[in-house]
Amino acid sequence: MATANQRGQHAHERGTGAGSGRTTAAESGRGSGAGPEASELHVLAAQLRRMNGEINRLVQSFAGTHGLHATDVQALAAILDAQEPMTPGRLREHLGLTSGAVTACVDRLERAGHVRRVRESADRRVVHLHYVPGARAAARTYFRPLADAATAASSGFDESELAVVVRFLAAMNGELRLVRSDDG
Repeated sequence: MATANQRGQHAHERGTGAGSGRTTAAESGRGSGAGPEASELHVLAAQLRRMNGEINRLVQSFAGTHGLHATDVQALAAILDAQEPMTPGRLREHLGLTSGAVTACVDRLERAGHVRRVRESADRRVVHLHYVPGARAAARTYFRPLADAATAASSGFDESELAVVVRFLAAMNGELRLVRSDDG
């Protein structure tokens, strides 16, 4: 069974789907033969792929400008979004990488001046990863167009509609985490 990434890649290779500028019959809801619910799901999936493609374009550009890999940018986002100090072990779990790959990633991020490793004073074995303040400001500046786009897009929705969107995205992320876990 093909994963969602593989299916998206196949669609991209055929010149259809997200970012190609052409909409397939399934994405537009025509010719699916499965009724309106399936059509809406196809349209939603196409829009999610397009948004993912646009965000990936920004991530790739940031990574290239800073001599990083796309995975490094994912690591930066995980460190930034963490509710508690990020450790290399938690980062490994979040990214689904080996310990060695996480070490290489953190080494690149540290050399590039984006993060620093801090050993806890109570237990010197515990290492926390912290975003360097100047690097955080640079990332915010670089990704400002994404924040501006989100602000512009959300301006056409009221609070209750935005709450539904946020709830959907959180549920979608939860489901995708399960898919990632099953693939490994």
